[in-house]
Amino acid sequence: MPESSEERILYLLKSRGPQTAATVAKRLGMTTVGARKHLQKLLDQQLVDFTERRETVGRPERSWALTDQGHARFPDSHSDLTLELLRSVRKVFGEAGLEKLISEREQETLRTYGDVLSTCDDLAARVRALVKLRSREGYMAEWRRNRDGSFLLLENHCPICAAASECQGLCRSELAIFQAVLGKDVTVTRQEHILEGARRCAYRIEPVTARSKGAADDAA
Repeated sequence: MPESSEERILYLLKSRGPQTAATVAKRLGMTTVGARKHLQKLLDQQLVDFTERRETVGRPERSWALTDQGHARFPDSHSDLTLELLRSVRKVFGEAGLEKLISEREQETLRTYGDVLSTCDDLAARVRALVKLRSREGYMAEWRRNRDGSFLLLENHCPICAAASECQGLCRSELAIFQAVLGKDVTVTRQEHILEGARRCAYRIEPVTARSKGAADDAA
């Protein structure tokens, strides 16, 4: 976990998105005046910026968010080397070779995740275990349970973003991995995607009802 107040604020803005100074203060257990001072320091370093929203009464309210430089404080793991390797594989072995590389990575990840999730008793436990694995890998993952019984897997950072931008098959592979390890009785849908301009990736994990499962079996 980040230690200094500025680092804690950066982490909060990365994981929760734009926040007011009052919200920052409440979440981090500091005064609003203190939060504003820290945000000003980060502004001076060009790590955060703000937009103003004018209410009908009073002064405009500032909403603080990370700049590109702020996002860069959460690095893309070994991005330069990874990009170089991907481009070399494509150049030497073509797209087929690159797909083979992605497939091998997918199978290895499936084995690793599968070993952990196979001990889980239910879907909620599998989601929690998956979030723990992804967080260890640098995705700043978290999960939520929706009122309708579905789950939301959120990844506030992508440590392989540069590689995924070069080779979008990596993102396709990750969606397939989630579907495989969470089980046949759920559907996994990506609802937000960093590569499409969202601030995070979000996946809806929905149990397949007996009715929809029967319809799918009839269609098959």
